[in-house]
Amino acid sequence: MSEIIDLKSKLDSISVAWHPKVISEANGQYIKLAKCEGVLEWHVHDDQDEVFLCLEGQLILEMKDREVILNSGQMFTMPRGVEHRPRASSLTSILLFEPVDTEHLGGAASPRNVSIADQLDSD
Repeated sequence: MSEIIDLKSKLDSISVAWHPKVISEANGQYIKLAKCEGVLEWHVHDDQDEVFLCLEGQLILEMKDREVILNSGQMFTMPRGVEHRPRASSLTSILLFEPVDTEHLGGAASPRNVSIADQLDSD
């Protein structure tokens, strides 16, 4: 059964940048919250699109041929197969929409890779 989700309280519970938390699921998609600061690794999701909605701050999505700057209230769909590197020069909050089988960092070996199990919200 659906419940109201308070995004502010969920964001307040996130203490690690680039560590998304699943807060809901709809139509085979996880809806995730994350805080961002600094630079994440270059990665690609070969088979999944990824939707970024900037809630607070500014998120920059670097791609090999361009970069997209998202300000609060702006959204961008990263097409599958496009290598990208998100970054935020100051603390930024985002909402992500990804198929449930999307691996963080495209499954790349990295100490900052977060398993799906670790992304599931425990509240």
